[in-house]
Amino acid sequence: MFCNIIKESASQLIKPMDSATVLIITIGAVVVAITGVAIYTAFGPPSAQLDDPFEDHED
Repeated sequence: MFCNIIKESASQLIKPMDSATVLIITIGAVVVAITGVAIYTAFGPPSAQLDDPFEDHED
């Protein structure tokens, strides 16, 4: 009985989203993930392996 009450209230709280909303959330998550990886690569520990092409070609 108590489980049925919880199940019914949970189904009212979690309603199916439109496909456009799911698409926007997915695109946003991908953009945030790519940005995070780029910042980690540029400023984190992997940045020690990056080379500066302008320092390699001095005039």
